[in-house]
Amino acid sequence: MKSFKIIPLVQFLFAIITVSAQPPHGIHWSADGNSYYESSAEGISQYLLPSFSPKIIATAQQLTPKDSTQPLKVRNFFFSNDGKKILIYTNSKRVWRYDTRGDYWILNTADNSLKQAGKDLPASSLMYAKLSPDASKVAYVSMHNLYLEDVNTNAIKQLTTDGTDRMINGTFDWVYEEEFDCRDGFRWSPEGTQIAYWKIDATKIRNFLMMDNTDSIYSFTKPVEYPKVGESPSPCYLYTVNINTGATTKMNVPGDPQQHYIPRMEWAANSTELVIQQLNRKQNESNIMYCNSVTGDVQSVYTESDKAWIDVRWNAHPFGWKWLKNGTAFIWMSEKDGWQHLYLVSRDGKKETLITKGNYDVITIDAIDDKTGYIYFMASPDNATQQYLYRIKMDGKSKMELLSPAAQKGTHGYDISPNGLYAEHDFSNANTPPITEWVSLTKQTVIKKEENNEQNLSSKKVEFFTITTEDNITMDGWMVKPDNFDSTKKYPVLFYVYTEPAGQTVTDEYGTGQNFLYTGDMQKDGYIYMSVEGRGAPAPKGAEWRKVIYRQIGRINIRDQAMAAKKITQWPFVDTSRIAVWGWSGGAGATLNLLCQYPDIYKTGIAVSAITNQLTYDNIYQERYMGLPQENKEDFLAGSPITYVKNLRGHLLYIHGTGDDNVHYQNAELLLNELIKYNKQFQFMPYPNRSHGIYEGEGTRVHLATLYTNFLREYCPPGGK
Repeated sequence: MKSFKIIPLVQFLFAIITVSAQPPHGIHWSADGNSYYESSAEGISQYLLPSFSPKIIATAQQLTPKDSTQPLKVRNFFFSNDGKKILIYTNSKRVWRYDTRGDYWILNTADNSLKQAGKDLPASSLMYAKLSPDASKVAYVSMHNLYLEDVNTNAIKQLTTDGTDRMINGTFDWVYEEEFDCRDGFRWSPEGTQIAYWKIDATKIRNFLMMDNTDSIYSFTKPVEYPKVGESPSPCYLYTVNINTGATTKMNVPGDPQQHYIPRMEWAANSTELVIQQLNRKQNESNIMYCNSVTGDVQSVYTESDKAWIDVRWNAHPFGWKWLKNGTAFIWMSEKDGWQHLYLVSRDGKKETLITKGNYDVITIDAIDDKTGYIYFMASPDNATQQYLYRIKMDGKSKMELLSPAAQKGTHGYDISPNGLYAEHDFSNANTPPITEWVSLTKQTVIKKEENNEQNLSSKKVEFFTITTEDNITMDGWMVKPDNFDSTKKYPVLFYVYTEPAGQTVTDEYGTGQNFLYTGDMQKDGYIYMSVEGRGAPAPKGAEWRKVIYRQIGRINIRDQAMAAKKITQWPFVDTSRIAVWGWSGGAGATLNLLCQYPDIYKTGIAVSAITNQLTYDNIYQERYMGLPQENKEDFLAGSPITYVKNLRGHLLYIHGTGDDNVHYQNAELLLNELIKYNKQFQFMPYPNRSHGIYEGEGTRVHLATLYTNFLREYCPPGGK
């Protein structure tokens, strides 16, 4: 129900989450943090800070294979620990959401040799290649097996042999990727003598069959391993393998593997132990354990539970497991005091120090500097629509220090150097196009401004507001009024909704207030465009705000939207006969629920790729927020749009791609059956073989936007009256 995390901004883009070697994200910092690297047509260059003086590390000629006249097209690159070898990722191909398989080459800058890794394996089949700590070996996954290759001799050792499309070594199945953002599934030990890896047994997961009617005269099915809500998870196992002997050891993780998940695993600051996080199936109990890499013995050290769910957000922990104080402590993020705060936890789990204190949420961790004792994080204590960079000492006694310029009100982003001295800083707000600059964090000065090519999408002013409903819920919102707005006239309102835990709609950043599906100028045409953020959305407003919708998706979040709209329709310039709503994925489900649960308010709706029956979605997402249907099936049905179709009175346009592997096309047909049953007239557009994003195929996006715009104009006519 969260799509590809359609975190709702103007641009229709995939969110990039820093969890794996690919795709590339952020800056390639040097280990000491005093320089960074970039690739270009000329090769790979190093830029020293703060002068930004360039130095070519690898020329285009060095990156040109012997049998080619063209250099490799660098998709990403990684340095060995000694900096003498560069692992080049190229010829990338998409796996579900991201380009995570391709070819790898190793450039030895000492002798200028350029060799392809796994050259006898199928083209573009290698995943997550990583050099060993001493750079003598490279490990990678191909066709769900783990391989080891000698960098000098190119001798290859296959470390696992049971890999199939359902027995998965060193990477993950569909649902682990989609819901835990787990992709890179193996880790070198610090000494380079062992590799730890995940094994996912998806052999018992049923296929969901998608029908392809257009790619051949005879139709055929496309099977996708997809565990629906209520289905047991794929068993997950952890192993270590000795790279010299090939001997493997299974970690004796307790509990039924079909009733637990292991979303996190790293080496525990040594080469003898792994540290893992295990979640129960309901994802409301977390257990941190150490695993002996040789014996497989497991010891539990730190547990946590929640009345709703425990978030496992890798983007909030971009460093894996950050070990501090010579491996004797680590940073942990928890909502157990009602706010998302940072804790310093001793290695044995017996002592924890609350670092951040107060009624505010830590949004993400941006850097941890063990040397200075500072942790850098994003937060916004006073305005949940914005984000700012703070730092705080990890002693539990200090106060946080604002590092973002106080005068720049809006949303900030930082890519911080490992030594905490420098950062690339991005800033925008809803009415200010992005600026990018390089800053000295310690001096809080700008050392270089970048040229931004962002075009001003609109000169329209986005207005932020708060509204308090009859349930005494105060919500943030934004709106963009028509050009030449006349307060004595009444205008149509189009609400943009999402309402689920995967993303916010009300954020003070550039792109907010823009409708990427509308062909033309909404404000010139005379629409008020608007969004309000109710409970359940991941706004930094405390755990209670986010988690009150546990087992209530489709009810509490929908009522919040409707009650806000009810207040808004009392504004003198709002035309109550022209109230429209639209959304995609989770927002499409919300659109349908609003149309059908509150038909007195909403007169027109456009829903794209909705979950119409919550029992059709995957187990990790839906069970996290709704529980198990074996125990509370009534909650799933009470939050599903098909339950309320009989109440529909307004105009509905429903859109879905028949090749959607995320929110299956069956949701469209289930909805259609109910609409037909109750003789509800509507418009429907299936897009053949299009995925959840509905972008594949010539002319698709133009057609979609035209369809959307024409329907809105016809059934919710623009202009003041």
